[in-house]
Amino acid sequence: MPSLQSVISCLSDYDPTALPVAQANAIIGQVVEPVRGTEQLAIRAALDRVLAEDVVSPIDVPAHDNSAMDGYAFHGAALSSAGARGDVMLEVIGTAYAGDALGVAPTAGQAVRIMTGAVMPDGCDTVVPQEYVAVQPGGNQIRDQIRFAADAVRPGDNRRLRGEDLARGQAALAAGRILQPADLGLLASLGVAEIKVRRKLRVAFFSTGDELRSIGEPLDPGCVYDSNRYTLHGMLRRLNVELIDMGVVRDDPAALEAAFRSACENADAVITSGGVSVGEADYTKQIMARLGDVTFWKIAMRPGRPMAFGRIASNGRDALLFGLPGNPVAVMVTFYHFVRAALHRQMGAHVAPLPLMRVRSSVAIRKKPGRTEYQRGILAPAADGGWAVRVTGQQGSGVLRSMSEANCFIVLAHEQGSVSAGDMVDVMLFDGLM
Repeated sequence: MPSLQSVISCLSDYDPTALPVAQANAIIGQVVEPVRGTEQLAIRAALDRVLAEDVVSPIDVPAHDNSAMDGYAFHGAALSSAGARGDVMLEVIGTAYAGDALGVAPTAGQAVRIMTGAVMPDGCDTVVPQEYVAVQPGGNQIRDQIRFAADAVRPGDNRRLRGEDLARGQAALAAGRILQPADLGLLASLGVAEIKVRRKLRVAFFSTGDELRSIGEPLDPGCVYDSNRYTLHGMLRRLNVELIDMGVVRDDPAALEAAFRSACENADAVITSGGVSVGEADYTKQIMARLGDVTFWKIAMRPGRPMAFGRIASNGRDALLFGLPGNPVAVMVTFYHFVRAALHRQMGAHVAPLPLMRVRSSVAIRKKPGRTEYQRGILAPAADGGWAVRVTGQQGSGVLRSMSEANCFIVLAHEQGSVSAGDMVDVMLFDGLM
């Protein structure tokens, strides 16, 4: 795998003191590689897991031509031979049920009563829905007759073709897909009982700082409750990874080094909050740098400017490192815009970048060019039938309530200036992660 420093050395415009968001993501993308371990799972246990290899259909789906309607099956040529009145009259010679073979083949002038999903009888290529048909009951060994307008259907209507959904040998699901409920149903329709998935990613996380207290502890003067571990826990749970919550680690060199070593010996990725800002009176940055190939960035973004990224090692094991800021909102913003994509890549998942929506801002927003800003917004239907967005209020990186109230980011691009009320802006929905 490429080292972080080798990737950076190839960038002529690299500036760790003012790194654009796009460049930071590009660097991370070149360093991160998927885990290699796999396991075989029953499909019931595979929801939200990452498919490790392509699934090729072993059968045709459906296995036979079949009816898409309850109605009457016949040969479409009868439509062109309708009489002057434009009606088709056919003799009903039997009934085809789903799962049963009829065993007879209608000839010209004949039809078969057929149920949805039943195999199309030999010689039939068209189904007229039952609601279009008038039935003249037979009796005394005379078969039923049906009449319907010739223009009620066209040849080939209401027939599902063999292999129409999937043909034998066709790729059904591609490696790297995060399996959804519909995928499990698709696998079952192919008769696939087990599949190979990537092993779950193991992620260790902890907060740093002497001022932090866990829930249930008394708050001394100047102390705050540690909220970051709870938001990280929630976002990581949404990614379906194995969690190693290491709690709060004090600003003590021995304790910090022990935490980092334990984390990288037991996890694939390590996420910390706090200790990466300029001038912070702790030892976090020193230990990060000593244990691996780590760089410290000042991202040209707001919130979330300070960030560390790299790889640390201990006792022959190594792990990706994401050192996030300490402010609660900055933790969530940097996770969403850097860590999320990196962990997907490490999981072996092929996930498209979150799309941007172009909507109208209902308020003015101040913005300086030269950095990307992620304002917390509330997207709602507008009076004109479109969509409009407004900020949640105070946008400071410590105002955690702004994230709880929001349902999207208002993304103000690197070179963009201030926004006037009524201007169009980009928004990114939270996609369930928050």
